[in-house]
Amino acid sequence: MRGKSEDQSVGAEATRKSPRPRPTTERELARESTLVNSCGRALAALLWFGFCSSACSSSVLDRSAPSGEHSCSASFATSVESFSPGPGPSFGRANLPGVVLGPPKGAGPINGSLDVVTLGNGGSITLGFAPNSIVDGPGPDFIVFENAFYAGGDPNAPYAELASVEVSDDGQQFEAFPCIASAAPYGDCAGYHPVYANPDSNSIDATDPSVAGGDGFDLAELGVTKARYVRITDRVDLTGTDGTFDLDAVSIVNAECP
Repeated sequence: MRGKSEDQSVGAEATRKSPRPRPTTERELARESTLVNSCGRALAALLWFGFCSSACSSSVLDRSAPSGEHSCSASFATSVESFSPGPGPSFGRANLPGVVLGPPKGAGPINGSLDVVTLGNGGSITLGFAPNSIVDGPGPDFIVFENAFYAGGDPNAPYAELASVEVSDDGQQFEAFPCIASAAPYGDCAGYHPVYANPDSNSIDATDPSVAGGDGFDLAELGVTKARYVRITDRVDLTGTDGTFDLDAVSIVNAECP
C-alpha cells in the first residue's frame, strides 16, 4: 500500500511527463499565432541586421581597398572620352574603344603585346572610369600599361615608348605628372615597364602594382585626392625607337565605388 507522499510523487512525475496540451479555444489559438509571428519577425530582423552589416562593411572596403579586395563593378577604364591621334603608326585604331578598355594583355619581359592602340607622335587619349573613381590611397593609385619590354631580357635596357600622364576629376581641369626624362630611369613617365598581367594566360592581378607590371602613379604626388579621367599623351619630342606610345590598358588600384 502506498502512502500519501508516494501518491503525490507519482502524480508529480506524471505531470512532468504529460505532453503540453494543444490550444483548443479561439483565445488560445490567437495567443499561439501571435507568439509564432513574433518569433518570425525577430528572426527576420536578425537576418536583415546581418545583411546590412555585411553590405556596410563592403562599401567601406571598396573606398580604398588594396588590389583584389574591392568589389567595384569595373577596375579598368570603361570609356574613351576623346582620342586625338598624332602622325605616324596607326596600329590598333580600328579596334577602338574596346582595345584599351578592360584588363591588359601583357606579354611579359621580353615581348610587347599587340593588344594595343598606337597614339602616334604627340597623340593623346582620354579615358573615363564611370561609375567608379580613382582615389588617393596607399602607394600607387592606378597603373598605365604599355607594351614595353626589356631588350635581351635586360632590366637595364628597357625598350621604352614614353607618354605623359594627367588626371582630372571633372574632365576639364587636368593635373600632369612630370615626364621630362629622355633616358632611363624615366621617372613619372608611362611606357617603360613590361606588363605581366594577362587574363588570357595567367591569374596575375592587374590591380596589384607589385606583380602586374606597367607604370604606377600616385595621386598624392600631385596633391589630388580623386580622379575620374586619365589623359595619356605621347611625347612629341621623342621619335624613332623612343616613340610612339602604344596603350594597352589602365587599371584602378585604389577605387571609390558608387
